[in-house]
Amino acid sequence: MLGHHVFTLWGKCQVEHNAIHCSTLLLLKTSFKERKNKLKISIITISFNQADYLKKCIDSVLSQNIKDLEYIVVDPGSTDGSREIIEAYGDKLIKVFEKDAGAADGLNKGFSRATGEIFGFINSDDELLPGALEKVADAFLKNSQAGAISGCGYFVDASGAFLKSITPSQFTPWRYVHGAVSVFQQGTFFRSDWFRKVGGFNTDNRTCWDGELFLGMALAGAHFKTIGEELAIFRLHEASITGSGRLNELYAMDADRLFRSALKRPRSERDRYIDILAKLRKWLFEPSWLIRRIARLR
Repeated sequence: MLGHHVFTLWGKCQVEHNAIHCSTLLLLKTSFKERKNKLKISIITISFNQADYLKKCIDSVLSQNIKDLEYIVVDPGSTDGSREIIEAYGDKLIKVFEKDAGAADGLNKGFSRATGEIFGFINSDDELLPGALEKVADAFLKNSQAGAISGCGYFVDASGAFLKSITPSQFTPWRYVHGAVSVFQQGTFFRSDWFRKVGGFNTDNRTCWDGELFLGMALAGAHFKTIGEELAIFRLHEASITGSGRLNELYAMDADRLFRSALKRPRSERDRYIDILAKLRKWLFEPSWLIRRIARLR
C-alpha cells in the first residue's frame, strides 16, 4: 500500500510539474508575441521617377505581416507618374511631397516624421521579401543588445531575374573602411535611437550615405548582428545609382574621408595591401557567400 501511495504521489507531482512547465512556456510564448505585436517598425522609401518599379516596392512593404507598421514615402518632385501611384494608396501610407537636396536629405525628411522603434529604408526600385519584417522583429527581440540587424537577399536585373545572392558580413569600422564588409542596405534595419544619436544621414554625402550612417553608428558603439534570413531584393538597372557606375570619383573621395574619420589617419600606400588581406580574410573565414552561391546553382 505504501508503494502504491508513493507512486501515486510521484505521478501527481510529475503531472503538476509538466503543467507548470507547459504554463511557463505558454506564458513566455504569449509574452514574446505581445512584445512583437507592440514593436513598431517604420519604413521609408525615397521615390524619384521610378514609376516602373514603384508599385512593386510599395506593395512589398504594405503586404508585410506585422501588427504595427508605419510606411512613409518621400517624393521630391517626380514627373513620370510616380506621385499618382503614391496618391492612389490613400491613407495606407504617409506621403511627403517636398523638394529635397538629394536622397540623404529626403530620407532625413522621412525619418524625421517616423515614430517607430525600428527603422529601415527601401529604395523605390527595390523590394522587401514576404515575411521580412516579421523576421526582423523576431531578430531584434531575441537580440536586445543589437543596434542593427542585417539579413540576406539577392540582386535582380530590371526584369526581376535573379543575378546573385547577397550575404552580409559582420560590420566593424575597421573592416568597413578596408572594403571587407558587404553592406546590404535593403536588408539592414536599426534602432531609431541609434539613428538619432548619430544625427541621421550626412546630406553632403551623395554616394555612400548608407555606409556612412552605419559607420557612424558602429563608431558610437552600436552592435551589428547578422542573420541568415533573406529579407530583400536589390534591383540593378541602367537608371540606378549603384548599377550605373556613376559618381565613382565622388565615391573615392567619400571613402577616403570615412577612412580618416574611422582610423584617425589618412589612407597610405600600405593600406592597399591591407585592403587585399582584409578581403581575403573575409572570403576565408566567412565563406557563406560562396555556400549560398553554390546552393543557388543546384
